[in-house]
Amino acid sequence: MLETRWPVFLWGPPGIGKSSIVQQVAASHDLPVLDIRAALLDPTDLRGIPAVVDGRAIWAPPSFLPSDPESSGILFFDELSAAPPLVQASLYQLTLDRRVGEYELPVGWKILAAGNRAVDASISFRMPAALSNRFVHIDFEVDLDDWRAWAVTNAIHPLVVAFIGLRRELLFQEPGSALAFATPRSWEMVSDVVKEFGSTSRAEDVLLGVIGEGPALEFLAYVAESLQEEDIKKILADPEGAPLPTKLGDLYALVSYLASRAGEAGVRRATGDLLGRLDPEMGVLLVRDVLRVEPKFVADPGCAAFLQAHGDLILS
Repeated sequence: MLETRWPVFLWGPPGIGKSSIVQQVAASHDLPVLDIRAALLDPTDLRGIPAVVDGRAIWAPPSFLPSDPESSGILFFDELSAAPPLVQASLYQLTLDRRVGEYELPVGWKILAAGNRAVDASISFRMPAALSNRFVHIDFEVDLDDWRAWAVTNAIHPLVVAFIGLRRELLFQEPGSALAFATPRSWEMVSDVVKEFGSTSRAEDVLLGVIGEGPALEFLAYVAESLQEEDIKKILADPEGAPLPTKLGDLYALVSYLASRAGEAGVRRATGDLLGRLDPEMGVLLVRDVLRVEPKFVADPGCAAFLQAHGDLILS
């Protein structure tokens, strides 16, 4: 997104991580993000206010715009499609010429924007063609593999990761008439709720209000029937001899738990011993998840042996 000098616009439904990806891109380039909620602006906010200097009107730009000519960063207009047409029109000159009146955006700053589409049951004004033509437009979609990579490295509860692996179609639901519905953002909320309450049974009412009745009841039923932590600890105590689960949902629970604890040396050693006992498909999933959390696992003898035997599946 930062390779071109042209502004970039991310389009997509609510809750899928548009704002988060901008933050991640900025962090990967060690750049600050100036997050401006376009829907909260007035048409005159970007131009600033006039001051009389030597008998002439000089426009004082707003303090929230970067002023240091040597600085670099990302100027991010979030929820731009929810801004009224006059506010969107106020961005014409800034997005094309990188200036507003007498203000000029420093060379090191990139312009990004994001917003929901008209079909997303969100507030959305049609973008004027003159503004639309100034952006490179990217449609942002939900991808399970990308979400899983993010989830295992951001301490999302392993039961949430396991459940979505089993019921991937519930990672995102199109917004409907219900106030609560499943999105990557709301599953992160589910993870936080489960951690806070300590168990799903105590958090049932809250979960219904986070992801909606259907996904919540399925998740609760999965957790009630899935492999419990006590069972996983028995497997870790005897990784070469303990019986392994046969149900797919339990295998997902085991893999997600191991990845969530990959920072512990004992868990990594047991994981290496378990790899040779898992089906290659589930082993690939486990290796990918653990390496995302703890890259040094690649040196484990069990991991090395698995990669030698199934490296082609890892790369596919």
